Amino acid sequence: MNSNKKSPIRRSLPLLLLQAREAVMDHFRPLLREHGVSEQQWRVIRALRETGSMEMGRLADICSLHGPSLTGMLTRMEQAGWVARYRMSDDQRKSFVELTPAADVLFEQVRGGMEQRYLVIETKLGKAKLAQLYEMLDEVLEKLNVDDASEHDERGDAKETGRARAAKRSA
Repeated sequence: MNSNKKSPIRRSLPLLLLQAREAVMDHFRPLLREHGVSEQQWRVIRALRETGSMEMGRLADICSLHGPSLTGMLTRMEQAGWVARYRMSDDQRKSFVELTPAADVLFEQVRGGMEQRYLVIETKLGKAKLAQLYEMLDEVLEKLNVDDASEHDERGDAKETGRARAAKRSA
């Protein structure tokens, strides 16, 4: 077989994106494990660190987590002392999450190692290619994410998207 040809399975966009994610995460997992933090917990910490307290539904969306998974994980993060949950006095239906000072300390402990790993990735890919990759991924997200609860099929009929179904399940 010609080694220059890619096998058809290798040209599957979802599979390539998943394999690329795994290759990237292989650089970060050891550091997270060293600090006793899962990938999903780190996503939550990063999101809350950047935005401050947040409603749980929005946090689940930003971190690409299903609502029930986030709920269980937040319980464990509360037990670890990393997050606090609260409800607004004027609307008890929504739960909000915020980082605790212990999570801020954890973030600072992990940040240096994260920055080093990003530098390794930048060195391997090159600064220009990495910037191009970020731009392309931003464009993919912008053009392929559907903000509405539905999109149209080939006949023009509205159909429910996977994102809308996931939102319904976690509501």
